[in-house]
Amino acid sequence: MIVKTSTESTPTINSLDDLASCLDYSLIDRLTPDPDATDDGADHTPRQVFSGHYVPVTPTPIGQPEYIAHSPTFFRELGLSDDLAQDDHFTRLFSGDLANLPEGFRKTGWATGYALSIYGTEYIQQCPFQTGNGYGDGRAVSVVEAVLGNQRWEMQLKGGGRTPYCRGGDGRAVLRSSVREFLAQEHMHALGVPTSRSLTLYVSKTDAVKRPWYSEGSRSMDPDRMVAEPVAITTRVAPSFIRVGQLELFGRRARKRQPNALAELEQLVRHLIQREYSDEIQTELSLPESVLTLAKAFRGRLTQLVANWIRVGYCQGNFNSDNCAAGGYTLDYGPFGFIDAFNPHYQPWTGGGQHFAFMNQPVAAGKNFGSFCRALQPLLADEPEALRQLHEIERDFDNAMQAEMEAMWAAKLGLSLFDIELFRRLEMLMLLMPVDYTRFFRILSELSFTSLSAEELAQDLNTLKASFYNGKGYEAVALHPRYNLDYAEMEHRWTEWLSQWRQAIMREAVEADKCGETPRSEAQVRAGMKAANPKYTLREWLLAPAYQAAAQGDYSLIHELQSVMTQPYAEQSAEIDERFYRLKPIEAFGAGGVSHLSCSS
Repeated sequence: MIVKTSTESTPTINSLDDLASCLDYSLIDRLTPDPDATDDGADHTPRQVFSGHYVPVTPTPIGQPEYIAHSPTFFRELGLSDDLAQDDHFTRLFSGDLANLPEGFRKTGWATGYALSIYGTEYIQQCPFQTGNGYGDGRAVSVVEAVLGNQRWEMQLKGGGRTPYCRGGDGRAVLRSSVREFLAQEHMHALGVPTSRSLTLYVSKTDAVKRPWYSEGSRSMDPDRMVAEPVAITTRVAPSFIRVGQLELFGRRARKRQPNALAELEQLVRHLIQREYSDEIQTELSLPESVLTLAKAFRGRLTQLVANWIRVGYCQGNFNSDNCAAGGYTLDYGPFGFIDAFNPHYQPWTGGGQHFAFMNQPVAAGKNFGSFCRALQPLLADEPEALRQLHEIERDFDNAMQAEMEAMWAAKLGLSLFDIELFRRLEMLMLLMPVDYTRFFRILSELSFTSLSAEELAQDLNTLKASFYNGKGYEAVALHPRYNLDYAEMEHRWTEWLSQWRQAIMREAVEADKCGETPRSEAQVRAGMKAANPKYTLREWLLAPAYQAAAQGDYSLIHELQSVMTQPYAEQSAEIDERFYRLKPIEAFGAGGVSHLSCSS
């Protein structure tokens, strides 16, 4: 049985000896290791893994690790002293060196295998053996599991070296991608979006690897040169790293009646419930009841997650089943991006397709949920009624997703109930006259709606124009070429929409009054909108200068971005606004590595 977290607060942890007292390796203690694995974890060559939930593997330390950053917010949540981040022993551990650790720490880490489905279609071609037995954590090595801050956490090194799943790769992550992931995870947490978290970021002062990337000023879709980049390790942390693809691996094996696969699938599902859903699924439930409750709970988390992604302008870019956390949070910050000009087809990753584009993410989530349910089916093979209920839960995904999306759009617009006609008109206007997605909704949340005079509407439109990509060199991205509309006509349409939006909010106030309820005040509506609409998001044109400077040893912009982006709803200084709350620079449109990027991390 997994140890439950304590209700007592965690004392401040000042050393690895203190941390050792909090260790509890539930995964490797309760699940099944690969029977072909070595005891010492020296398992760094690509090979097939036929059974077992994990492979013991030692990470490969980076040479001469140098501290770049840690998350003070997360350190406080975990009860860790900030001084630990630059402590020599702590640095060695979280840069991949598991030698000479205090008693209680395991001498190896662990990597897990998983399967891959893309948009609901099962694939094995990405496995070098064409069997599906060599696909999994190729450079992510978990090294710690502990109970901290009344919560169980698993700590995983991204870029921790080769594992049996490395598929011939070097197992490294470069500084560029590590900076992106480190900053993005804490930003998403501050945005209120469920996510893995960032603990630390270290860079090697001696090690570099070559990756394809874009030359300065490149407008190419694909990288046009090979560059040597410093290697780095960022430690990401989550209650678990169980993915939909991990369940799929054992579900597929069980369907093929591979020995022990059904038992290993059940073990993994029960472990997932204990790690991620213990508050929602009672231990006394039967297996069929547990599976059905799990499917409903995951559906709720997944639909809420994707609605939140769209609320804040985030596009995952590559939402395969192996990038879909079974705990219902954001995982794997590779080809992600935050949208600039509103575009339903926004897709930052050059290797992705429109099926993973910004407004297609709800459909992609549904495909992953289908893969999740398919993986659970072997556990219910002898339970026809439970199977029927599982199919029903799966079929109802679209309705659950639509409800979350409508609630999200209503909140962004300051409404209690979704107004489909108002939203459709807005969506069309944002396509005809591209607006900066983040700035538009933030400015809208600051407009008054208690008066409808023509003068005030005109003034509001002028205020809203600060989010429009038109004029001053933006004409190329301003109007869709198939529409022959001039700016005067667009201004008229926007003025009409603003009037309709105000009327919709006022109608809700009248209806509330009729029902004997207290209507929301203007201040309450504005506060609700501002809580739904962040002021700052982590655009790629803000990230690129930070990791470019970091490659030269200057980490100041990383720290500045970390400070700004962990307060995304706050009103910050005028200087911060001038630098971080503005339209995308014209020169960044179409720029390789900024407007689009490959997944060469």
